[in-house]
Amino acid sequence: MRQRNIKNLQEKLELNSAYLIREPESCRGRWREVFGNDAPIYLEIGCGKGRFITGCAAAHPERNYIAIEGQSNVALRALEKAAALEQNNLRIVIAYVADLLAFFAEGELAGIYLNFSDPWPKARHAKRRLTYHKRLENYKQVLAGGGAIEFKTDNDQLFNFTLDEIARAGCEVLALSRDLHGETAGSAEAAAGEDASQFGEAASQFGEAAGQLGEAASQLTEYEERFMQAGKNINYVKF
Repeated sequence: MRQRNIKNLQEKLELNSAYLIREPESCRGRWREVFGNDAPIYLEIGCGKGRFITGCAAAHPERNYIAIEGQSNVALRALEKAAALEQNNLRIVIAYVADLLAFFAEGELAGIYLNFSDPWPKARHAKRRLTYHKRLENYKQVLAGGGAIEFKTDNDQLFNFTLDEIARAGCEVLALSRDLHGETAGSAEAAAGEDASQFGEAASQFGEAAGQLGEAASQLTEYEERFMQAGKNINYVKF
């Protein structure tokens, strides 16, 4: 979606610069120093206007959060929300990132959120999707042991693609829902009992010990609320 230009954008970014990380490469391996504590660190890739990540930061002051957004005019809204929150556990990075190892050391993150990522619908653009298996393998490198990735989308085709890419990347599905807000926290178990063919190859990893939904299931994005009001199902997977 094309975003309108914002007058005096750079000046407005500067006003909220306390929450802005301008050189994330210099923070690699030392993000705990940036936050000044040893709390676990969670990352959202493509935070949009920041409703989700600021909601997480407010709900969990015992955690640290980083949000990456490539569009400066969109990231400004996230920065403004972070400033209004007045908590020290959130930072925003304005960048497009192809390799998370440029910004984070191996095992530095406790979790990663991918919310309503660009579906890149043309087949020739599959490698650009944030859930392409090579990207998932890259994400795994910066996750600590026990860390997980949570993915939400309204796009059923992208979700099917993602489930197959999860399997290709050798990840274990921990929870899954085809209708996140129409099901209970036990939806992972319910999904496990459905016809496995509708969930892609990754569904074969489900068993009776399927896990619970994660943080991303309870915090909404701006897009998500709009889709819910329109009656659109939200797909969710934690792996």
